Amino acid sequence: MFSHLRLKLQDIIKDSLRVFEGIQNPPVIIDIPSDKQFGEFSCNIAMQLSRQLKKSPLVIAQQLKPRIEELLKSSLIHSQISRVEIKAPGFINFYFSPEGFYHVLYDVFQQKDSYGRSDFGAGKKFCLEFVSANPTGPLTVAHGRQAAVGDSLVNILLAVGYDAKREYYVNDEGNQINILGRSIKARAQQVFGQDVPLFEDAYQGEYIKIMAQEFIKKFGIKSPADLDHQVDLAFRKFGVEYLMGMIEKDLEDFGVHFDIWSYQSKIANPRAIESLLADFKAKGFIYENEGAWWFKSSLWGDDKDRVVRKSDGQYTYLTPDMVYHKDKFARGFQYIVNILGPDHHGYIPRIKAAAAALGHSVDDLDILIVQLATIYRDGKEVSMSTRRGEFISLREVMDEVGRDAARFFFLMRQASAHLEFDLELAKKQNSENPVYYIQYAHARIHSITGKAHDELHLSPSTGGLKHLHQPEEMDLMRKIGLYPDVLVGCAKALEPFALVRYLQEIAAAFHKFYDSCRVLDENKEISAERLGLIEAARIVLGNGLRLLGVSAPHKM
Repeated sequence: MFSHLRLKLQDIIKDSLRVFEGIQNPPVIIDIPSDKQFGEFSCNIAMQLSRQLKKSPLVIAQQLKPRIEELLKSSLIHSQISRVEIKAPGFINFYFSPEGFYHVLYDVFQQKDSYGRSDFGAGKKFCLEFVSANPTGPLTVAHGRQAAVGDSLVNILLAVGYDAKREYYVNDEGNQINILGRSIKARAQQVFGQDVPLFEDAYQGEYIKIMAQEFIKKFGIKSPADLDHQVDLAFRKFGVEYLMGMIEKDLEDFGVHFDIWSYQSKIANPRAIESLLADFKAKGFIYENEGAWWFKSSLWGDDKDRVVRKSDGQYTYLTPDMVYHKDKFARGFQYIVNILGPDHHGYIPRIKAAAAALGHSVDDLDILIVQLATIYRDGKEVSMSTRRGEFISLREVMDEVGRDAARFFFLMRQASAHLEFDLELAKKQNSENPVYYIQYAHARIHSITGKAHDELHLSPSTGGLKHLHQPEEMDLMRKIGLYPDVLVGCAKALEPFALVRYLQEIAAAFHKFYDSCRVLDENKEISAERLGLIEAARIVLGNGLRLLGVSAPHKM
């Protein structure tokens, strides 16, 4: 609704600029003020024109205001704008009439579960790769936060019209997989009483011991001699398959379902790597120095060139990643985003350089860094180290607080900010718990409308609205109308946090309204309209919660 009105007002303001002859018209930008005293919309066109017209923004705004008001009177939206005001230093502010807010409710009831969806993304093919945890252990809370951010973001992108896909890249080769295989083998040898100490870099979690026992069981190993006959590849392959099964189950229970599972061993095979390096070398993007091959990533803004093949012939981790991104672009994705952990900042310029070397814009590939989450239990920080085996897994968090609270709490701060996850708060069944607070608002509205229907034979109504004038009613309608813009904002920022904050605000607006305005009034017309208002709030709460992967319960 607000987006539609914004477009109409943009056209009116553009038309009003004809009062100034011979000027270069700047883009008309209409924002939604954070403070409602400045109206529902605010335009800074006067400030943009100040230098060109050699006048103060305030004078320009005062000259534009009569023309804007004249154009509004003859427009289809004239009944939805109550007044236009000028505020220093030259903002042109627009205030809605009750009719303007009523149209918000009309839109919600007409669109229902589709309210907030748009074609902003215009079907652009979008690949979001996230989690992509190495199969060397269970998913940690760090992976859980990436999963919550990535999955919610794809939901939002789909809602605003992108053709978005979720992708998981399985790093099933390399040194870490070799260490995993050796760790399983060492634990299996210990099962048979062999005096084999763990090597320095070995994975030490209890899960390695379980995997060693499962390996022995699967292959029917009866003695140390049987174990010695197993090749190293068998341990590595078993470890990857076992842990990927665990990872897929954890993600499924977390409500995350990937569209694409890509494997390094299949995509970045030796032939594909050699083909890419030969192509880059022919284009002058690779040179040799002291026996190593170097990629000229500094051509595209990296602080130095990067080794892609060492002097001993081994490839660096960047090399198969370049092949992987070539594969993604070859699959037709127009925009690629990878979600990575905080230790990957240095990776960004080199992989963007690879995208440029592949013939794409550096803006076609983006890297989102999701900061770590610190888990607190009983006021104490829980230590996490995958290799030492001292960590709290995503599974443990889900088992302790439930999927809804886990997903919501992982999203409660911007992805770029460190997150403190309080397990005790997440388990509380009261308004202190933010996800409970939002879900309770949804359930409470469902209960109220159910009671009105069953006991008073009243249903929500948005036909011929005329009674909703109270400040709390207007505030709730204003908040409901912001929902489509919030989703587009999340898509532009590649950040779902604004939706989390919005749902908290709309729940608060509902509770404030409910405390101030009697829904089931003696006047049945007022009751029906207020039921329509809160039902619209419920629809928006439900739509938003589902995009975050959180349930919208009817009872609490």
